[in-house]
Amino acid sequence: MSVTRIAVGGPVDTEPYEVLVGRQLLGELGGLIGDRAQRVAVVHPEALADTGEAIRGDLASRGFEAVAVRVPDAEEAKTAEVAAYCWKVLGQAGFTRTDVIVGVGGGATTDLAGFVAATWLRGVRWIAVPTTVLGMVDAAVGGKTGVNTAEGKNLVGAFHPPAGVICDLAALGTLPVDDYVSGLAEVIKAGFIADPAILDLIESDPEAARTPDGPHTAELIERAIRVKAEVVSNDLRESGPREMLNYGHTLAHAIEKNERYTWRHGAAVSVGMVFAAALARLTGRLDDATADRHSGVLASVGLPLTYRGDQWPALVETMKVDKKSRGDLLRFIVLDALAEPAVLEGPDPAVLLAAYAEVCTALPSAAGPEAKDET
Repeated sequence: MSVTRIAVGGPVDTEPYEVLVGRQLLGELGGLIGDRAQRVAVVHPEALADTGEAIRGDLASRGFEAVAVRVPDAEEAKTAEVAAYCWKVLGQAGFTRTDVIVGVGGGATTDLAGFVAATWLRGVRWIAVPTTVLGMVDAAVGGKTGVNTAEGKNLVGAFHPPAGVICDLAALGTLPVDDYVSGLAEVIKAGFIADPAILDLIESDPEAARTPDGPHTAELIERAIRVKAEVVSNDLRESGPREMLNYGHTLAHAIEKNERYTWRHGAAVSVGMVFAAALARLTGRLDDATADRHSGVLASVGLPLTYRGDQWPALVETMKVDKKSRGDLLRFIVLDALAEPAVLEGPDPAVLLAAYAEVCTALPSAAGPEAKDET
């Protein structure tokens, strides 16, 4: 399979980089690391211990002083304590400003690896090797890195773009189906906010979209990456248009925190998008057909549509400390039409409650939402 290269730009003081999409791409890693680096830290979750060690061994055979840094799986890795452990390993290995960190795994692992790279010696180069759909189309592209706190998700972080991203589609073949489907939520999000062709491809054969062996897998992932690449190239630090990428995420992050991160990110985003669509419809901004299309396409691939009705007070309090809020003013990304995202500030609490009531009464998906996040 040929390699697709998607360029990601940024401000004048930020180095552009490429996202590589294809199969059997790990041979590209050495070139991205470059000749200046002497040491490489391969940060990987426990579930990918064999993969992390294989990459470490390959880099060692190329002459690098490579060390594997094993971290907890999924969101359990995104803590200040785990970051401090990584800093300790880097210090003991003598990491300098010219050395490189490689993050191998799902979105949680690349978020952590990027944050560690951003904070070690005030910033060292890093490379993302995402192994999940979520990691490829969302977490590894754009330079947003971070860890969670007891108060919420991604409240501590930095903008620190990678030197490159390697999306080896072969890695998706080992994903459990629930993890694969979870990542599709971010793909579908890209369809609603910018590229409706994504929705058409999924709706043409939802069952095929649920598997990495589907005929449109590469195109779906590439289209979703291009959406994010274009947005972040024009707005690295989320000062304006980049906010559109948070479609569905305000409620989603609150659900994740409320469930102590035992829900998959994509499952929470799916519910969040259904909620955002209902909110836009109730405020007269979105037509019924487009709002209803959310539930249709999400349910068709097995993503959840509902959450517990008795949790609304707790969710509201969590949303107030979301990074998109301004003071106590809640802000949501909604759609004015298909592929026309906009900001809704300070909606009437009664309208919010009505939109949430629709989420609570929607038909649940067959797959069910609860499960641990991707590695």
